[in-house]
Amino acid sequence: MPQHFHAVVWIDHHAARILQFNAADFDLDVIHPLHPPRHIHHKAGSRTGARAPEDQPFYQEVAEALGDVGAFLIVGPSNAKVELIKHMHRFNPGLIDRLAAVETADHPSDGELVDHARRVFGPIDRTTPQLARRSS
Repeated sequence: MPQHFHAVVWIDHHAARILQFNAADFDLDVIHPLHPPRHIHHKAGSRTGARAPEDQPFYQEVAEALGDVGAFLIVGPSNAKVELIKHMHRFNPGLIDRLAAVETADHPSDGELVDHARRVFGPIDRTTPQLARRSS
């Protein structure tokens, strides 16, 4: 996938849609976990009563797909976005400096998602220089 300066990641526990974009177009990469969870929360009163474990290989693949984008936004309907950020703090701390915002969003189309991200980055870009991409 060609590298753009900006990206937006829409993520839940079943897929991650990574859209790298500029003012004119965008490129899409879709990542699915190897074993998507059927149930994130186990029923109360079950043997363990625990949550399904976080899918670290899935989150690592998402982090790697961001490559050396300059700035990105994470959105999604569930707590997978928080789990991705926790994963980045632990395994990819260089990405955290490039995280612009985290937002809750249901299931927008790719076009709606990129339009929203362009609106988010517009004011940021006017006040922050787009420095050359860093090597991770």
